[in-house]
Amino acid sequence: MLIEIDFNSDEAFYMQIRNQVILNIAYGYLAPGETLPSVRQLAEDAGINMHTVNKAYSVLKQEGYVKIDRRRGAMIDIDYDRMKVLMELKSELRLVIAKSQCKKINREDLHALIDEIYDEKMEE
Repeated sequence: MLIEIDFNSDEAFYMQIRNQVILNIAYGYLAPGETLPSVRQLAEDAGINMHTVNKAYSVLKQEGYVKIDRRRGAMIDIDYDRMKVLMELKSELRLVIAKSQCKKINREDLHALIDEIYDEKMEE
């Protein structure tokens, strides 16, 4: 698994790691039971602090994407609580919709973007 940190981004490094792990799961590059790199290894490879990687893994655990075992490290383990996920997504989508409205992006354009992203995922 390759995690690339964009040092010029305004997005926090731990969020970049979180987002890339989620995308890797969604696109099938990471499967349930697969182990993530150790905190030390990922920090070294990415050129960032171990505490940053640890924070990313903790967030992924809280959000139900990984479980952390003292011996095996962080492993992909998806929590499929559908109602919980739907409520979280609803909250996140509210912000996305608010941003789009502020930037004068209409419903049709937003739906087209969603369709485009789904189509990209299906092609891979």
